[in-house]
Order: sequence, then C-alpha cells, then structure tokens
Amino acid sequence: MKIITTNNKKELSKKASEILLKELVKKPDLTIGFATGSTPLELYKELIKSKKDFSQVTTFNLDEYYPIKKNNPLSFYHYMYKNLFNHLKFKEINLLDGETKNPQKECQDYENKIKQIDLQILGIGTNGHIGFNEPGTSFNSKTRLINLTKQTQEDNTKLEGSKVPEKAMTMGLKTIMKAKKIILIASNKNKEKAIQKLINGKITENHPASILKNHKDVTIIITKEIIL
Repeated sequence: MKIITTNNKKELSKKASEILLKELVKKPDLTIGFATGSTPLELYKELIKSKKDFSQVTTFNLDEYYPIKKNNPLSFYHYMYKNLFNHLKFKEINLLDGETKNPQKECQDYENKIKQIDLQILGIGTNGHIGFNEPGTSFNSKTRLINLTKQTQEDNTKLEGSKVPEKAMTMGLKTIMKAKKIILIASNKNKEKAIQKLINGKITENHPASILKNHKDVTIIITKEIIL
C-alpha cells in the first residue's frame, strides 16, 4: 500500500491523473472503474484537460442510487455525463440503471459483465465504506442492491443539498478487489478517522475499506489536512 500526501485537492487530483494517464499510455484499451462524489471532480477536470485519447477505454461505475431517474441531478448517471462522459469519447460506458424494474437482475448482469478492471478509482465514506459497501458487508460480496445506513444518507444529503434515496446498487467488495490497480483519494478532514483506521487498523468487515490491505497494488492519495 503506497501513501501519497499532497498539499491540496488540486495537487491530489493532478497526482491521481498522472497515475491514470501513465496506465493509459501503457494500455490504451484500459478498463477503468470510476467513482462519484466531490473528491473525484477535480480529477475528472484534469483528465478532460489532458486531451488524451480515451476512445479505446471501457468504463464501469461503482454504484448508483435506487430507484432514481437518469435525469435526476442526484443520479450518478447525471453526474458522470455532466462531469466526464460528455467531454471525452470512450469506447464503452457502463453504469448501473437506477430506473430498472428488476434491480437484482441489473446487478447480476452488471457483475457478469465486469471481466477485469485495470484501474479502479475509489473514494471513502466517513464510516469506511467503499462503493456503497457499508460496515458489516461481507468481503465476498458482489454487485447487489443494498440499504444505505442513516449516516451515509445524512452525509450524502448534506453533500448534495437534497435528500438521497435509502437504497443503492453497488459493486461488491470482492468485485472491487478484482481490479488490477486501485487508487483511493480523500481530501476532506471528515475522512481522517476512516483513513486512519484503513492504514493503522485491523482488517475487518466493520471497516469495509480495510480489505484494501489485502490488495497487491493500492495507492492512497490524501491532502495534508488528513493527519495519519
């Protein structure tokens, strides 16, 4: 596990984009797992500014609220197109469908489609969740429909300025761990305890992100306001 401390979110985003773009040079047909939230926004701006060719890249997103319309500003579909997909050309874009009538089948089909993610971008929740895998999630979990904890609902409602759904579809921890390379980014002081537990704590299902200690290629990029 490699840890990089940066001065601010802009520097964090530049560092993350440098790593991603190096992988793109080595393998133009990368499969990238993307995350949403406030922290990746600057990263996506850096990718757009790079003017690099993403036309052979396949994407998979980590998660999506359920149920939610694609045109709802809270949806991750809306977020990804607004902040990245409308600006760069990709070979194939995969997102969980928050409008599906059969979320179980949607999750199973999505899981089956993920053969290999070369590079996975992650954020981390204040309670240590990655994707929407809340504390207590099995390390063997795959893509599925879940109930969000009250804490996650409150955190995300505060972030979005509007009440978020109580459920979500998310890649499982086992799904995430199949990625060849993982970059986890965190820039807010409120993520400090979650990062400290990830780095210094035990590997436990009570802190989902701790599973990353079992992965052979993880880079954690944080800002200096997060004290280790």
